[in-house]
Amino acid sequence: MNNEAMTTNLTPSQLLDNDLTTQDELPNNSEPRDGGQVSSEDDNDDDNKSLDDVLDTDSLDDDDDDDDQGDEAPLARQAVLEIIDVTYTASEDEAGLRIDKLASLAFTDFSRAQLQGWVSDGSLLCNGIEQKPKYRVKAADVLHLSTTLQQHSEDQPENIAIDVVYEDDAVLVINKPVGMVVHPGAGNQTGTLVNALLYHYPQQHHLPRAGLVHRIDKDTSGLLLIGKTKPAQMALMAQLKDKSVYRHYQCVVAGDQASLMRHRRIDAPIGRHRNQRTKMTVMTAGREAVTHLLEVTALNDNYTLLDVGLETGRTHQIRVHLSHITYPIVGDRVYGGRRQLRAGLTEQQRNIISNFPRQALHAYALGFVHPTTGEDIKVTTPIPEDMQKLMTVLSDGYYPEEKAPYKSY
Repeated sequence: MNNEAMTTNLTPSQLLDNDLTTQDELPNNSEPRDGGQVSSEDDNDDDNKSLDDVLDTDSLDDDDDDDDQGDEAPLARQAVLEIIDVTYTASEDEAGLRIDKLASLAFTDFSRAQLQGWVSDGSLLCNGIEQKPKYRVKAADVLHLSTTLQQHSEDQPENIAIDVVYEDDAVLVINKPVGMVVHPGAGNQTGTLVNALLYHYPQQHHLPRAGLVHRIDKDTSGLLLIGKTKPAQMALMAQLKDKSVYRHYQCVVAGDQASLMRHRRIDAPIGRHRNQRTKMTVMTAGREAVTHLLEVTALNDNYTLLDVGLETGRTHQIRVHLSHITYPIVGDRVYGGRRQLRAGLTEQQRNIISNFPRQALHAYALGFVHPTTGEDIKVTTPIPEDMQKLMTVLSDGYYPEEKAPYKSY
């Protein structure tokens, strides 16, 4: 566990509420990139029920990572079989519970609906005998679950180091490094966080996306929330949908403090760009998207550190919104362009901005209600070294190159 990360109990803070006049559509500032195969549907619609739609974030990695492999076809999917063979003995305190209710308490990796189905089809027996889901158990009754699950995924475990900043029996929070894709997709079948989770937590391979609750872009660093059991994952996904999970980000942007203070609440709908399908844009026909600038800290006259809170979680939301108000994130090649370079820069400042290898965006704080204890939990992690260097150069105008050279991502 990373000792630098902090975990506390809290009551989530209230978000600021200011208005922003929106435009119809973000100007076309970037050419489409090769190999980006994307869906025509929004990937983070809160109204939809599929897991991929509830995996709700600022940055959807699938849209950005396909270009690494061009048009290379994904690996063929293979079914993975898992044999389940577990037993549980009812205690005196549990006598009188319905068999499906006790099974959901005893076998927490599975939903109650799954267990009810296994009671009905004879996969879950009581004292070796089939029972109906409404059967009331007696003390010392033995529940025996024996079934086979077929995993519809080609995802394979890989021994990849992960930075765990919070963990208990139900929840896991990972600090994702820059350059790591969250889950396998076209052009990225290996080396992802899901592959790493399947190695370090093999019991999670029956969970969709190894328990992931949301996701961030390959070139965004920071915290990701993961359920270690099916009930925990579903409960956290429900919180994400009703906005009781909150995510705070830090980013370095090209813009002065006074101007950014006028955009504390950015309310501008986001949709897929009409011509460049790997990009998102602000458009009147898009889905609701609200971003809050919680703190605005000047680094110099033309560059600012922002603390950003998400009220919604559209694809690339923070990046699109900040570009939309003409203050893009430093290093954002897709939504930033030449607007990242402002007047009055020293040679070192100009070089570090021009060569910064990714969008300077870090998911530093994550808050949620614990799915088992009901406690309010907050997890934080420090801003990464590359962004610290960028901030130092912009603030002071000088940073010794030998102190913290860039890593190759």
